[in-house]
Amino acid sequence: MASGRRATIVITRPGGQSSVLVSRLHDAGFDSLEFPLIDIAPVSDDALLRAALDELYVPDRYALVVFVSPNAIDHVFGQLHAPWLADVPVAVVGPGSVAALARQGVSAPAHRVISPSTEHADPRFDSEALYTAIEAQFGESGLEGKRVLIMRGDGGREWLAERLTEAGARVEKIAAYRRVLPEPSMQKWERIHTLLASEPHAWLLTSSEGVRNFDELAREHLTADEIARLKRGPVVCPHPRIAEAARNMGFDRMTVSGAGDKRIVQAIDTLFPRASTSDSPTSAPTDASTAFSTEAQSATAPAHQPAQSRMTDSNDSKEDSPQPNVTPPLPPNRPFTPYEQQPKKGGGTSNVLLWFVVVILAIAAGAGAFVLNRKFERHDAQLVQQVQQADTQSADLRAKADQAASETAALNTQVIQLQGKLADAEAHSQALQQQYQDLASNRDDWTVAEVEQILSSASQQLQLTGNVQLALFALQSADTRLAATNGPQVVAIRKAIAQDIDKLKATPTTDLTGLAIKLDTAIGQIDMLPLAGEAPIKPARAQAAEPADSASIAAATGEPRWKVLWRQVSSGIGQQLSSLVSVRRIDNADAMLVSPDQGYFVRENVKLRLLSARLSLFSRSEPALKSDLKTADTALAKYFDPASKKVESVRDLVKQVDAASLAVAMPNLDSSLAAVHQFKRGG
Repeated sequence: MASGRRATIVITRPGGQSSVLVSRLHDAGFDSLEFPLIDIAPVSDDALLRAALDELYVPDRYALVVFVSPNAIDHVFGQLHAPWLADVPVAVVGPGSVAALARQGVSAPAHRVISPSTEHADPRFDSEALYTAIEAQFGESGLEGKRVLIMRGDGGREWLAERLTEAGARVEKIAAYRRVLPEPSMQKWERIHTLLASEPHAWLLTSSEGVRNFDELAREHLTADEIARLKRGPVVCPHPRIAEAARNMGFDRMTVSGAGDKRIVQAIDTLFPRASTSDSPTSAPTDASTAFSTEAQSATAPAHQPAQSRMTDSNDSKEDSPQPNVTPPLPPNRPFTPYEQQPKKGGGTSNVLLWFVVVILAIAAGAGAFVLNRKFERHDAQLVQQVQQADTQSADLRAKADQAASETAALNTQVIQLQGKLADAEAHSQALQQQYQDLASNRDDWTVAEVEQILSSASQQLQLTGNVQLALFALQSADTRLAATNGPQVVAIRKAIAQDIDKLKATPTTDLTGLAIKLDTAIGQIDMLPLAGEAPIKPARAQAAEPADSASIAAATGEPRWKVLWRQVSSGIGQQLSSLVSVRRIDNADAMLVSPDQGYFVRENVKLRLLSARLSLFSRSEPALKSDLKTADTALAKYFDPASKKVESVRDLVKQVDAASLAVAMPNLDSSLAAVHQFKRGG
């Protein structure tokens, strides 16, 4: 049989991504049917994608950009408005992605492209191999603290992102496209029904998600019998993980080809070997059987029948092929003539004997032909059975090989995980050894280290809060701890601590609590203070001094009495008029124009200043304290009624706090800390 179309390969890649593979299959003698199980579509909201692409052109923004598939490359470069920067490294999973980058103008040596090595005998193109390539390029800690951008579809494996995060990288994952479940046309489903019914075919499954979509579509469009035939048919997967997903869905004849169109075509060619051009080995026995049967038929024919004609028909059916071992026809009988002499009586006996021999030969020939045909049938049945057994064993071997490949991939993953756990265990072991060495060190070192911690904390608290009592307590505690330790250097530390204790005891103290109480009192009275524009004005009443005796004044001065009376009357009128007029001096006219709403904010600002002064008091920040007190006093004098006793009382409290908060230089604990450091250096 001449070689021709051997099988139809159903390609389940997304539409428009199989042109090269279809060409390779056609060259290998296969038909192909594109039956996408995944459709690639843009993301619904590309705001995150566009923001990430804008940041690509910020210098030193990303240390690495990872593309998980050619689809991610096509969608990302479709959004770019400028060429790819040469100083931004790119990492991809396999040769298909490398080719997709090259189509976009990104390739070595102008750009740094990282991908799994193809120099091995059996190269792998997956996340594990890509991480190994990235680690070889950057080192174990080369990405620590740096940003890594992963461009992928919505969802997907998190293995690579988790490994990069564990390596210290700051990983950002952006969806460049999304996968959707397609709906094949009715013509393609009709073609699938035909393939499942009679034609040899194989399925190419290129993603785990496509396997799940395949199972969902099959349950919806195929019958139970077609699903059973489908899952018994051959399936080609480029990765063991996809084969494992197909096995979980019920497929039982998986072939793992490896990545790349060339490997896929080689695996399919192994599934469907080419047929030989020579005849079938069973043709010769069939021809011999036919010849033997023909000979038996001619032997059993009567002498006067056209045996030659029968032989000719048989030869015609064989297309003029030679017929060996054929008995020649018997000569025709002579016609009966009454005028001739009658034969002798012995001639009849010889004819009977001749017919008897012919019958015996015919029976023997038929029996031999029957036995030979039965023998050939048994051989054919045995050959068919052996072929079926060989097919079954081949399927079992393929299944075992697929299972072994899956187990090998799982074992490799477990080995990598175990190596990581072993590295963690070694790190923990080193940490434990270091802790053991620390615990086994000298007791004096531990005591001095603890004293150093106490003194450092006390010094920091003293400088920040000025709490002399707390620092004094810390020094006394440190001295008590050192009292149980002997040694000349420890005695030197205790002497330094004693000097610092004396300095702390001699430090004058300020009643911070009392000053804070005064500030709290002033803050509580702010809401009750009258503003300058709110000062009460007493109602004016006309009043004058009681007039004296005009006769006595006239007699004493010698003036006429009428003049004295006139002067008294005019003076009384002037006093009454002047008592009706009130004159006030206002240096700040803005204070009189403050509205009630503005007055609320004036009071709140004064209270905030006093609260800030209270905080500065406790933190011993004298410049800030003085500034807040001065600002508060200025506001009290400017916006509040200066004649009010309450205003004067609050201003007196502010001035008392300002006068009592004199700066006091806080002592330090440098002597004690210097002695401890000298001990640790071994001096």
